[in-house]
Amino acid sequence: MAKLYVVATPIGNLGDLSPRAVDTLREADLIAAEDTRVTGKLCQIHGIHTPLTSCHQHNEDTKGEALAERMLAEDLTVALTTDAGTPCVSDPGYALVKACVERGMEVQPIPGCCAAIAALSISGFDTREFAFYGFLPREKKDLREKLTAIARETKIAVLHESPFRVIDLVENIAETLPGAEISASCDLTKLHEKTLRGSAEKVLEKLKANPKTEKGEYCLVLDLHGVNIPEPDAPRGEETVEARLVETMIQQGLSLRDAQNELILNGEKKNAVKQAALHLKRLFETD
Repeated sequence: MAKLYVVATPIGNLGDLSPRAVDTLREADLIAAEDTRVTGKLCQIHGIHTPLTSCHQHNEDTKGEALAERMLAEDLTVALTTDAGTPCVSDPGYALVKACVERGMEVQPIPGCCAAIAALSISGFDTREFAFYGFLPREKKDLREKLTAIARETKIAVLHESPFRVIDLVENIAETLPGAEISASCDLTKLHEKTLRGSAEKVLEKLKANPKTEKGEYCLVLDLHGVNIPEPDAPRGEETVEARLVETMIQQGLSLRDAQNELILNGEKKNAVKQAALHLKRLFETD
């Protein structure tokens, strides 16, 4: 009977691949890997000769459906892996799992490494309840809006970040969420594993002082119990943006186009401003 195993792989230390995971990869008919080169090296180390096929974020929407159909047609047992950690947790794999579930196939986890859980376990925070957000938006305005929303939704949040953007992320946390505590883990399970703990400001100082900050992936746990975020204002619709456009034109003696630019420079969403300006223009033309 066709079956899918979701196999967690090491996030750094190869010794973390469990004997059960090794047996599963060895006995499967096929391994669906995020990167066949990465999983291929892991298989080589453990003497696993199972054929591999790629299933990554750029092809999984179509590959998941096709592979699930093949599994049924050929009665295959497939092991799903990502480059590091647990598939589907901020990693590819969802489409294949969904396709197998929809077709009534058994889907079984082979548990193991997960950076988020590892980081939570050593944070020193009360992690009985938490929320996982993965990678946050890159644009400053979107990032700050997301951080504010997170603080309203949960008290313990887990984030992933690139070593090249971690300082920028922590700067925004310090400015947007005063009172936040952070446990920032880098290179989990690897030789130079490091965890920085303290206020957002203190962790930021440590990151800036470390010449090796831009090496290794980061998993951050935020303790937001000390953060007070005011309730959000009522949503600002197109009519409100129009009102601000008119007000800016009148107060500053600007044209409609210049008023648009002024609002965008002050943080207004570009598309909302354009739509409001278009509506105003039509009104002016009608009059």
